[in-house]
Parts: sequence; structure tokens; C-alpha cells
Amino acid sequence: MPNARNAFCPVHPPPVGHHRPSRLCMKPPSLCIKLTMESPYRCASSFRDAACRAPSQTTRPILVRTNRATVVLWMVLSAFAVIGIAPAMGSSERPNIVFIMADDLGWADVAFHGGNAPTPNLDRLAEQNLELRQHYVAPVCSPTRTGLLTGRCWSRFGITTPTNSQALPEETVTLPRALSSVGYDTCLIGKWHLGSLPKWGPGHFGFDHSYGSLAGGVSPWNHRYKKGPYSVTWHRDEELIEESGHVTDLLTNEAVRWIQSRGDSPFFLYVPYTAIHLPLKEPTVWLNQVPEAIEGDVARHYAASIMHLDDAVGQILAALNEKGVRERTLVVFTSDNGGSTVENNDSKYPDDDCPSGRLTGDNHPLRGGKGDVYEGGTRVPTIVSWPGRIRRGHVDDPVQIIDWMPTFCALAGFQPESTLRWDGTDLSAWLLEAEPIPTRSIYTAGPRWRSVSLRHGPWKLIETQNGKTTTHQLYNLGVDPTESSDLASEDPATLRQMLERLRHAQQKDRDSVVE
Repeated sequence: MPNARNAFCPVHPPPVGHHRPSRLCMKPPSLCIKLTMESPYRCASSFRDAACRAPSQTTRPILVRTNRATVVLWMVLSAFAVIGIAPAMGSSERPNIVFIMADDLGWADVAFHGGNAPTPNLDRLAEQNLELRQHYVAPVCSPTRTGLLTGRCWSRFGITTPTNSQALPEETVTLPRALSSVGYDTCLIGKWHLGSLPKWGPGHFGFDHSYGSLAGGVSPWNHRYKKGPYSVTWHRDEELIEESGHVTDLLTNEAVRWIQSRGDSPFFLYVPYTAIHLPLKEPTVWLNQVPEAIEGDVARHYAASIMHLDDAVGQILAALNEKGVRERTLVVFTSDNGGSTVENNDSKYPDDDCPSGRLTGDNHPLRGGKGDVYEGGTRVPTIVSWPGRIRRGHVDDPVQIIDWMPTFCALAGFQPESTLRWDGTDLSAWLLEAEPIPTRSIYTAGPRWRSVSLRHGPWKLIETQNGKTTTHQLYNLGVDPTESSDLASEDPATLRQMLERLRHAQQKDRDSVVE
């Protein structure tokens, strides 16, 4: 029987013993197939793909539902196996993918950009691999996560602010769904924030295993989100749980265990940490290592959180080495937006006895920070590593978070239908062979579209709505990376060209992603 994981449309059936349905919908224009299985077995391990105890080896029929009829027996999946996708790379060359995302890490928060908190693991990763010095994300968290997992501008989904509601349509072809269809194991460990109830969790959008916060950043010790209906958010595979320990340690330990449990299949591990999002309260062991020159309670907790995160990255890299898969693993480290300087002890979070004072997020010399469409809000520290395959050094080519899905899919051998309409660009040839990236526009919708930006070549346009007033700023980042000299009034011709490009990008927002 053909392996359904190699079929284009249907999802692979979960292995015997998996205790929760796995779902995948590739959504061809006229057909939507979903596969579900209610298993009588319960996993003995915390990981779904670990060995499970079962009363027998007999499997039950699996229902395959289309939008017109219900067909019994999953044998029908074999009819679709002939549509399986041939990998662009040989199956032995397809990389494992580990994507590590910090939360609110500013441009100059890392030592390799002049930060005052030691980050030896990240420094080494940047020095020995490829640093992307113009990697763009959204100004805030949920939009960046939307862009990563869909390959589309977050504003196509109407997502421009942090959201606790379901962010993506159920039929969305997400990155884990695409990779799963060509044989990858998929896992999210950390902050989801694309739907803060279990029914909207990662497992419903393609992840085989998930753990961490369904909502946004949580208090570090009690693991609670903001007061309200989504406060209890810590989960394993959409089952809410209670655990003790610091959030960074819990996530790192889970990631290391998951790596150690891998078999022969390639894998996609997405680790969106909650560090260094407020509220911060670091363990004494890390506070004691903060340089004495850093003064102030919150400043020291902030530095300790960065150092703690750096150590976590080192542990994940060590786990890949110990497993013997480092040479076959593409690793990306980035942040979801720029650094923040808001109050740490936010009263909206359940009491965790966190220190009071403003965060010390540092985006210098870039302008702005979290929430802004200026460079300080959207340009973040980013490193890419695939030993022996990707060149070392640093590059200044503009890259955006939405480029990773088409890039990873190309490396994994997933070939989408044209109806996916990715906004991102496949950068695999640029990464592996240093082929130039065609000049394209990088569009960024800020919170509630009050400010939007568009970069094309060295030029960057910012449009801001303030009531009934619309203002424009124009910068040449090639000579003014700090956005200090507004040229909107001095160069009306370039301003008109950039406005035309912006209107084209905005029209796609109005067209809607859902057909």
C-alpha cells in the first residue's frame, strides 16, 4: 500500500497508537480531503510518534471525507499516491529544519551586535555561519508567526496585531502541513499565539506534536497568560497541563527530548521561545552571571533572560550534534519583532512577583522598536546554518519572514499548486549557490494598518494614518539605514513610484486569502 505521507491531497494516517487525529488539507480548487481517526490507544510517551502501547495491532477503518461525500476505508488514499511529489533534492539530501524564534529580541540585544549581555552561543553561530543583516519580520508577534507558517503577508489574513482568536482559515496549507505531506515529522515547542484555545491549537494546523503556550507570552514561573479566558494556556498536544519550572528551561528540555526521540524521518522543529517577552523573572543562577556593569533590577533580569536564551540555543545545537544529525540540519535563529521598552511587571498578567520597571530592549542604531514599521521594529538578528552547504559570512540582501515557507518547501521537495499564492520567495538557490535574489517589494502592514511600509531596492516608504490625515515618509536605506533623513518632499518622483507599488500590495490585502 502506498504511504499516504507521499500523497499530495490527503493527510497521512497517524501511526498505530497515536491518540489524537492528524489533519492535513492541501485544498485543491475543487476538492478538500480531510482524514481523521479516533484511536482506542493511548501513547505511553509524551510524544505522539514514540512507541505506544496498544491492545492489538488491528487498525480500524479510517474515514476520508470530501466536501461531497463520505467514503469508508482509508485504502482509497492509494488512488492519490500517484500524485506524490518528487523531491527537488534527493531524499537523503533533504535537511531537517530547526527554526528558533526569540520573542521581542532587539537588534542590539545580542553581543554580536554590541549588546551588553554575553551571548557566546549565538556569537559563535553567527561567526561560523551566515548572518542575514537585513531580515524583516512584522512589528508584532502573531503577524510574524502567520507569515512564517503560510508564506503569505499576515495582512492577507487580516492579522496585524497579537490575536487570541483563530488566525488562519482551517483549510490553510501551512508549513507543517506541506512538510508532513512529503514525509517530515513536525513539532512546535513554545509560543503558538495563532489561536489561544485548544480547538485552534497547532495540532489542528499540521503539527504532529506541540507543547508550550497556546496564547502569547506567559509569566515565567506560573505559565499564565494575561488575565481572562485565555490565561490558562500551558499545554501538551492541546491538553491543558500544569507544570513547575522556568518557561525557558521547560521549552528547551522538551525540544532536546524531542530531538533525541527522532527516528529516520526528516523533521521540522519550530521553537518559538517566550523569552525575552515580559514579564521577566530569571532564576538566581542566571542573575548571578550578569555582568556587574549592568545596573537596575529589570535591566539585570533582561540581560539574564538573554543569556538564558543563548544557553537554550546552545543546548538545542548540542542535542543535534549528539544525535548525529547536525550536518543534515538547517538551523535558523531569528526574532519575531524588535525590542521593547514597556513596563515589565504588567498588571494584566497574573501575579508572578516580577520586578517592576521598563524593559531595556535595544534596537540601536535602528529607529523605533516593537510595534513600529521603522527598521527597529521589523529588522531583527538572524542567523542561518547548514554546515557544509551554506556559505559563511554575512549578507545584506533584504529577506523577509514570508520567504522561509517557500524556501523550506523547495528544500524538502514539496511543490505547491499555483493557487497557494505565496507572497514569499524561494531562497534555496540564494542560500546554497549564492544566486542573486530578484529585486522585489517588501510590504509590511503595521498594527491595524495605521502605519504600513514598503521597501523596494534601497528605498523605503512609510504611510501613516492619523485620523483623517495621511502622511508619507521616504528613506534611502542605502545611505540612511537609521531613517534620519525624510526625502518625501525632496524626491516626488520616487515617492509616486513607491506609492504605486504600495497600492498594488494593499490591493492583495483587499482581495482576501480565502477563495
